[in-house]
Amino acid sequence: MKTSRHHTLQDQTYDTLRQWLTIGRFVPGERIKIRHVAAELGVGEMPVRAALQRLAAESALVNVPNCGVTVPLLSKAQFDDVLRVRLILEGEAAELGVPHLTPDDLAALTTLNAQMIAALRGGDPKGYLDANEAFHLILYRAAASPLLLELIETVWLQVGPISNLLFDHAQFAATLNDAHDDLLDAAKAGDAAGVRRAIEADLSHAAIRLRAQCV
Repeated sequence: MKTSRHHTLQDQTYDTLRQWLTIGRFVPGERIKIRHVAAELGVGEMPVRAALQRLAAESALVNVPNCGVTVPLLSKAQFDDVLRVRLILEGEAAELGVPHLTPDDLAALTTLNAQMIAALRGGDPKGYLDANEAFHLILYRAAASPLLLELIETVWLQVGPISNLLFDHAQFAATLNDAHDDLLDAAKAGDAAGVRRAIEADLSHAAIRLRAQCV
């Protein structure tokens, strides 16, 4: 029983840290301090250390000699590669998912879209990123391809830490949700190709700002 609980705690810690990376809780170049993370999560240092090593093995973090585990910096070439892969994976998932969206899914997408608009107007980056992740996950899960979703979430780890930089420029931040309005219209009309185009527009628009922050 003790071993099972310990394993579960490690998994929970890993899942939490993975999600934090995805939504930009940590920033590029930041050193992850095990003691601070353990205190915030209310767990011991061992599950945090194990989770960080798992994330390093996935290239989401980097082990730096004499420094510990840090969030990697993306080069422009790496960002371009990630963007190409995201356009392929997320465009495909979005298009496949449209025919399977239920009325409840469409209602949830509408609610989340409204939350994102409110978060941008209220200057709430965390609120926007949380709602944005939930919005995209509803769409991609509808594709009913666990492998495709797993690949998407793995790629998100590469760009999550720079996502907060989208809000450094207020005028640009105000335009972040534009493609979601088009996506919702297309989804409600059952236009799978239109949803794919909206996803590609969404990713490409955000990339303008994010690429400029890469080294």
